[in-house]
Amino acid sequence: MVEKVIPIRIAEGTGLVPSIPTELVPASNLTQDTRSRPLRDLRISVTDRCNFRCTYCMPKEIFDQNYPYLSHQELLSFEEITRLSTIFATTGIEKIRLTGGEPLLRKNLEVLIAMLAKIRTPSGRPLDLTLTTNGSILRKKAAALKVAGLQRITVSLDGLDDAVFKKNE
Repeated sequence: MVEKVIPIRIAEGTGLVPSIPTELVPASNLTQDTRSRPLRDLRISVTDRCNFRCTYCMPKEIFDQNYPYLSHQELLSFEEITRLSTIFATTGIEKIRLTGGEPLLRKNLEVLIAMLAKIRTPSGRPLDLTLTTNGSILRKKAAALKVAGLQRITVSLDGLDDAVFKKNE
């Protein structure tokens, strides 16, 4: 079953932009799931675009040339992502996974990673920064991502054989 992804858009001028206080106060309790387990991981989608059309994620029937992808202005800026990540770190988040679409399609992603690498948990440890990618442009970006502070990469592969991969595309 394929569900259609409907991006949330904030209408300009409607006052729906969330306000974030300038002074952050450490949270008194950790964020928990419905079973009272502490939440330590945060997934941030940095783009809704992808250069593949895998059947399980972005089927061609939905994500065609007429699909209303978010404009650059509608994406969170690197500063907004960093600010929100800082807030989440005060609530017990220790790991941030950057995803997409295909996150490596986001221009200057290494700048965001460098910004996130400066965030510390309340105990002073750096966040565990990781990225999930289809790997198609990883060769061009890997060195810059590492220098920026990325610690781990997950490459999502449908198959090592080209025929198997194209079957799922």
